[in-house]
Amino acid sequence: MTQPIHIIGGGMAGSEAAWQAASLGVPVVLHEMRPVVETFAHQTQGLAELVCSNSFRSDDDESNAVGLLHWEMRQAGGLIMEMGDKHSIPAGGALAVDRDAFSDEVTARLEAHPLVTIERGEVAGLPPEEWDSVIVATGPLTSPALAEAVLELTGEESLAFFDAIAPIVHADSIDLSKAWFQSRYDKGETEEERTAYLNCPMDEGQYEAFIDALLEAPKTEFKEWEKDTPYFDACLPIEVMAERGRETLRWGPMKPVGLTNPHAPDVKPHAVVQLRRENALGTLYNIVGFQTKMKYGAQADVFRSIPGLESAEFARLGGIHRNTFLNSPRLLDGRMRLRARSSLRFAGQVTGVEGYVESAAMGLLAGRLAAYERLRLEVATPPQTTAIGALLGHITGGAEAETFQPMNVNFGLFPPLEAPAKGRRGKKDRKIAYTERAKADWQAWLATLPSVPAAA
Repeated sequence: MTQPIHIIGGGMAGSEAAWQAASLGVPVVLHEMRPVVETFAHQTQGLAELVCSNSFRSDDDESNAVGLLHWEMRQAGGLIMEMGDKHSIPAGGALAVDRDAFSDEVTARLEAHPLVTIERGEVAGLPPEEWDSVIVATGPLTSPALAEAVLELTGEESLAFFDAIAPIVHADSIDLSKAWFQSRYDKGETEEERTAYLNCPMDEGQYEAFIDALLEAPKTEFKEWEKDTPYFDACLPIEVMAERGRETLRWGPMKPVGLTNPHAPDVKPHAVVQLRRENALGTLYNIVGFQTKMKYGAQADVFRSIPGLESAEFARLGGIHRNTFLNSPRLLDGRMRLRARSSLRFAGQVTGVEGYVESAAMGLLAGRLAAYERLRLEVATPPQTTAIGALLGHITGGAEAETFQPMNVNFGLFPPLEAPAKGRRGKKDRKIAYTERAKADWQAWLATLPSVPAAA
């Protein structure tokens, strides 16, 4: 008899992972600590409970990366998307669901599956050694006992509890007639290192107006269960720094030293905003030191006041909340297994993906990889040209380990288009080219997978 896969966490990722593995004929034990141990955020005992929004965001699979992710999951027989479609409610071009009906039926489908056993109770600490295939899908509310055990096993100082994150900008939306590539003091042994940063200069008037806008912008308030979470010194929101004095940012992340603007070499900037490459492809840049708790609308307005970012498109805006996630590029291998203990595979938000759909997608992939591994069948991981492959690539090596932070799916994570698709006119055409390529590659990948009938 095939030994079971143990899945810890019955959220979006854990529920999808359980469904995928069981659908391939592999028994699953799904461990969910509620209601034995409650959390600050959950309201029910249901699996796949939607804690915050009830939206799965855009369902446009032709020109939107999230919609493409929906499409890929549907093609792979995803339970989360099937139930999302069944319990959808009107939401324009987005997919929103009746959250209670959605969770209730996900729970019912998993309870009814003959290969799924649901055990209620906390898995405190590392799973026992005899559990030789485990998927940890505990999300941002990982129990303290398990978090501490993983820390001890990996030698990490923390699982990256954080308050504030910086926004990320699509590289092709930055105005290079105003910004320029240069590392401070031209540091680096290679040309790539010496041009690792994009720099946006400000004169004194622009800087003062920027500080005023920061101080006046509406801010996100802490949730009750987040109020005791301290700021990391290295992750102070820029508004908090600005409140400490108008010159604080100019001598912190916006210091103008060691840089020469080639567009105006005789003019010394009063302040400089730096952007650092976020991924190996060079398609995304994060605004260095610009962690923020401004509300989203205010962020877009304030950051587009920076010279060179007037037309900036954001892959992710900044935010502030308590979270728990692995430094996945450092700790996980290319199949989402913990390098320090390969019997542990991680999935969902704890790996550093943001969003319901992204979490479920990583659960889908983890469930399939674990099931094929259990059945001793070798399969390749999906190509990075697909939405799920792009997310996998980001968390397992595409992102820089030193600056790794959670990310939603977006086209900046995909390899650039090759000609002639890249030459298409219009932004929408380029996005369509991304999705056309992804769909073809996803279907080709699915076609390579062994067909294993589920045991009923």
